[in-house]
Amino acid sequence: MKACSCFVMICLFLGLSSANAQKSVDIDGRLQSILNEFFEECKKYNIDYHEKLFQLNNIDITSSLPLEEGNTVLGMVTRDAEGNVENILINWAAMLDPEMLKVVAFHEFAHHFLDYKHTCQDCNEIMAVTNTSYYDLARDWENQVENLFTTSPVYLAKETKEPVAAVSLQ
Repeated sequence: MKACSCFVMICLFLGLSSANAQKSVDIDGRLQSILNEFFEECKKYNIDYHEKLFQLNNIDITSSLPLEEGNTVLGMVTRDAEGNVENILINWAAMLDPEMLKVVAFHEFAHHFLDYKHTCQDCNEIMAVTNTSYYDLARDWENQVENLFTTSPVYLAKETKEPVAAVSLQ
């Protein structure tokens, strides 16, 4: 009887610990430093990213995205049946240039972590559907990143929720 109750306790403990174990996310090492830089910006703007990170299965470089004239996809998020983001994918072709890779990665990270939709068709912003020049964005990187974060849906929602201190002028 005592051995049976010990076995039940061990099974219960193992079941609870596995239920509480945090899900792992497979991150392609070639994207890790860019993701770390993105998370540093999240910290700078006081945007929590931990919960959303563990909603993902993969952040990956892939060769499965279209790469042909008139139909090139440099990055995308994939969703499950309920519409939740489960993967962030970057086309291998974006790796041909480090500046392009960084712009594409920040764009895709912003879809998930900052709740962004596209801001325009082609307007030289990180969140444009298409960018005629990734190099223009890279040359203006600091301003581009500041704009990306300060106009993001997550940041704007956070700003409206946080109380503003009142100053009395007597």
